[in-house]
Amino acid sequence: MPSFDNYAPGLDSPALGALSVIPNDTLALSQRIRALTLNGPGTVSIISWDGTVSTTGPLPAGTYALCATHVRATGTTATGITGWI
Repeated sequence: MPSFDNYAPGLDSPALGALSVIPNDTLALSQRIRALTLNGPGTVSIISWDGTVSTTGPLPAGTYALCATHVRATGTTATGITGWI
């Protein structure tokens, strides 16, 4: 089996891990994420890697590609959120 130790993952690479997301207005996620899975529909408010605050419109359950350091409690109504690293 080939070793990929010397390769850096890109934004289009498979996820390297996952973390359970509890929205919080001040605390950053333990790691920056590249995508979110929502198990329950709703809106999501994030702070992106460049510091921009964005809030989605209503989203159905599913997986969405985005880059974020925070998932904010204010503006987030979606439930069962998983962040993909």
